[in-house]
Amino acid sequence: MRRGAIATAFANASPASPGPASMYKMLTMGLAASVGLAGWPDPAGAELFSKTGPVIAIMANDLFVGEAKGHLSGAGTIAIHSQRNPEVTCTGQFTSSAERGGLGQMRCSNGATGTYRFKRMTLEKGYGTGSYGQSSMSFTYGLTAGESEPYLKLPPGKKLGRNGKALELVNVDKVRDKNRQEESSLQALKSWSVERYRAVLALLHGKGD
Repeated sequence: MRRGAIATAFANASPASPGPASMYKMLTMGLAASVGLAGWPDPAGAELFSKTGPVIAIMANDLFVGEAKGHLSGAGTIAIHSQRNPEVTCTGQFTSSAERGGLGQMRCSNGATGTYRFKRMTLEKGYGTGSYGQSSMSFTYGLTAGESEPYLKLPPGKKLGRNGKALELVNVDKVRDKNRQEESSLQALKSWSVERYRAVLALLHGKGD
């Protein structure tokens, strides 16, 4: 109810010389109107008190990413998709509290359903586990890839990596080989720099003589 409607309600409820009964009616209608304004009658009002954060999940040895939106009440929604096959999407709802933690359920486009529980680390971060069809799931929300790894049940021989900006599951051996190559290149650069430095010193020393 808008302010104009509140004023109209007062006007209609007020006789020329309001008595105690009329005054009581005015106060009752005014209170009801105020509660209506404070009760978020439209979704736009509730959005002011919501927070969206990234979700990283491992479900049936597949990587899913997306977002979770939580509201001040502790309720919220989740929307994720398979990184390997973006056509597989999952959406659901959850509720949470600092005392009891959180729980939720979701349904996926491939027909699988899931239930999950999670623990809040802060108002914006947490981790959890659950089921995805006949398989298990583990996930985090509000955490970076590096922060998430200790809470995720990654497939054997896999870890989280980046392909440009996209997050993906990569082979641990591949990451090790890349690190070895980078370390080898760095050592070669250091050796070249030292030899170059010595050559410059020798040249300067020769000119001094």
